Amino acid sequence: MQQYRAVPIEEGKDPAAATARATQSRALPVRVIQMIVLFFAVCIAFSVVSIYVFKHFGVSSMVNTVASMKPSLQPPCYQESSGLDRWIKPPSDLIHTMTDQELFWRASYVPRVKKYPFNRVPKIAFMFLTKGPLPLAPLWERFLKGNEKYYSVYVHSSPSFHADFPPSSVFFRRQIPSQVAEWGRMSMCDAERRLLANALLDISNEWFVLVSESCIPLYNFTSIYQYIMRSRYSFIGAFDDPGPFGRGRYNENMEPEVPLSMWRKGAQWFEVNRRLAIYIVEDTKFYLKFEQFCRPACYVDEHYFPTMLTIQATNQLANRSLTWVDWSRGGAHPATFGRADITIEFFKKVREGSTCLYNNQPSRVCFLFARKFAPSALEPLLLIAPTVFGY
Repeated sequence: MQQYRAVPIEEGKDPAAATARATQSRALPVRVIQMIVLFFAVCIAFSVVSIYVFKHFGVSSMVNTVASMKPSLQPPCYQESSGLDRWIKPPSDLIHTMTDQELFWRASYVPRVKKYPFNRVPKIAFMFLTKGPLPLAPLWERFLKGNEKYYSVYVHSSPSFHADFPPSSVFFRRQIPSQVAEWGRMSMCDAERRLLANALLDISNEWFVLVSESCIPLYNFTSIYQYIMRSRYSFIGAFDDPGPFGRGRYNENMEPEVPLSMWRKGAQWFEVNRRLAIYIVEDTKFYLKFEQFCRPACYVDEHYFPTMLTIQATNQLANRSLTWVDWSRGGAHPATFGRADITIEFFKKVREGSTCLYNNQPSRVCFLFARKFAPSALEPLLLIAPTVFGY
């Protein structure tokens, strides 16, 4: 009987499976080698591209190229406009963290090309220098209504005062970063320069009018706009007063920058064009002289700007203010008018009681604004404004 020889088989192993595994083991080194070769090829290609980018575009472009390959996990941030709007669009928020030095430096930028490459509508910047509230704001609201393209509003108040105007108001969020301003001190001129500098940040502001919380407009907006626009001069008083309240306040230590022959006096409330506003903001030559040597009883807000502009731009000054005040009662401050003073006859005298030069020609229209008016004058002013002032 034929004997069959038993062939031992390892436990758990199939001869066919063993054969297949042997074949795979021989193919594995080939795949590993292929992957290694592919990896080195990618590295070499990336190195070549990196060297090319670095050579032709610099490090920043290479970093940007690599960064662009990474998927973004955050939504894209707002990108500031890189076009002309970046330079001509006024600040959307007047609150900033610039120091006065930084602000004046920024505001003193002047384009060398005079022709604007866009349709510029020149505006009047109304700059309110106030301690706190604006009790006559409703009158100004009515005066400005409908002329939004032609004006800007800026308010410098005491730092401790927080305005509460509704969003519909022309004064809503128009307060600039402010500091304490003392009457007769250099801090008052600092506040005025601060107003000018903030207003200069809007390239469309061409004329700058300084008013107080007790000022009112004597004509409608169109009349005032055209009067200022057509004038060849800026309206700031700068006269030579030989008496004790003029030359008598002069200090010889101000020479040679400020000679006695150029010492001038004028009202605090002014209107200047953009060029003169930049002169005031950029000044460092005269500032220290007035800060050191014009202190009470020398009231610097009556002498600094009139004297400086007389030295730098005397042929551009009308040598008068556009703001009417009444000094007939005497004292250190002009008269204040309340409810009982508001009559048609009173304002006829204010508007027609003077003669002056306008563009070197005689004129009966000399004042566009008037002060000082108490809060009690608001109601009667609103009543007569349509017939007397035209707004």
